Amino acid sequence: MQACTPLASGEILNASHSDWVLIEAVIYGDATLCAKLSKRLVCAVKHLPLRLRIDTITDTQVAIEAGASYDPTLFINGKPFIEGLIAAEEVTAIFKNYLNEVS
Repeated sequence: MQACTPLASGEILNASHSDWVLIEAVIYGDATLCAKLSKRLVCAVKHLPLRLRIDTITDTQVAIEAGASYDPTLFINGKPFIEGLIAAEEVTAIFKNYLNEVS
């Protein structure tokens, strides 16, 4: 079994599948928590038909100005999408629902 690793800021998960929807996301928070959420995202959605590009912002003031109230917070389309470190199963379910809404 292949281990999950966090995406580097700007890296795209499933980049080779150009026909899959590209979700652009930003994680705001402490560097360690951002890495943990990124790793959890990779593990939770790597088998879904989507590409995921994540930028990471660890500046607290910028996070507050963006509207993040949890550490970490994942934003999609400028809005909080996942707040805190939730279980990978929850992340998978959230993204499945999101894909159903956008398709």
